[in-house]
Amino acid sequence: MPDLSMLPGVEWPRFLQAMILVLFRVGGMMVFAPVLSSDAIPARVKALFALAVAWLLAPVVSALPLAHAELGARAIFGELGIGFVLGFSLSMLSEILLFAGQLMGFQFSFSLVNLLDPNSQIETPLMSQMFSLLGTLVILGAGLHRTMLLALLRSFRSAPLGNVFFEGHSGLVLFHLLSGVFLAALELSAPVLAATMLVEASVAMLGRLSPQLPVMIISVPAKTLLGYIVLIGSLALWPRFLEGRFNLLLDGAERLVR
Repeated sequence: MPDLSMLPGVEWPRFLQAMILVLFRVGGMMVFAPVLSSDAIPARVKALFALAVAWLLAPVVSALPLAHAELGARAIFGELGIGFVLGFSLSMLSEILLFAGQLMGFQFSFSLVNLLDPNSQIETPLMSQMFSLLGTLVILGAGLHRTMLLALLRSFRSAPLGNVFFEGHSGLVLFHLLSGVFLAALELSAPVLAATMLVEASVAMLGRLSPQLPVMIISVPAKTLLGYIVLIGSLALWPRFLEGRFNLLLDGAERLVR
């Protein structure tokens, strides 16, 4: 690798300042972004990846119009804010899967079955863990991790380096994105919820018509079995749904950055 300090036309102090600012933006995104924020990736690997990205992007983004590659409190907090906005917006995809898992786990009578989530270090319902792994597979299989890096590159065009300032309406945009998490989770779990509620209504009606039958014995197995059948049948639609939600969250984050 050539020594940048020996190349003609390269200002070494300006390059270092630009690299540090880019590193803050990349690091801020990696705190929340799905896959990149996973504890399964060693911290040293994350640090090397962020340094490599900052090293490669610094000469390019510092030469863009309106770029101001000078260290300062406002510039540092602005770059961190951009990274946090991008990462936090995309992390809502994981929250959609976790909330959908909680809803389905309750209907499957798995509400007391919890596992320790290695990412958040808290106990998470079993179904939420499974859906979180499924979401990671969808992100990697569909190449959405590359889309995240592309969005990071585009952010330097809409929000030049060192010239970032958030206004008061930024919090309202994030609140609007958060409100969509609950609706998306309900849409994702709607087929299973509808099927299990039909089983509960049928068992309740059967119990009213024939009180002698032990309907409570068949309620939980029938509800769980039908819920699994509907869930397996609807899994084929999940990748497209998750990709669509990912793109919507990414568009919202980019609008906020602009």
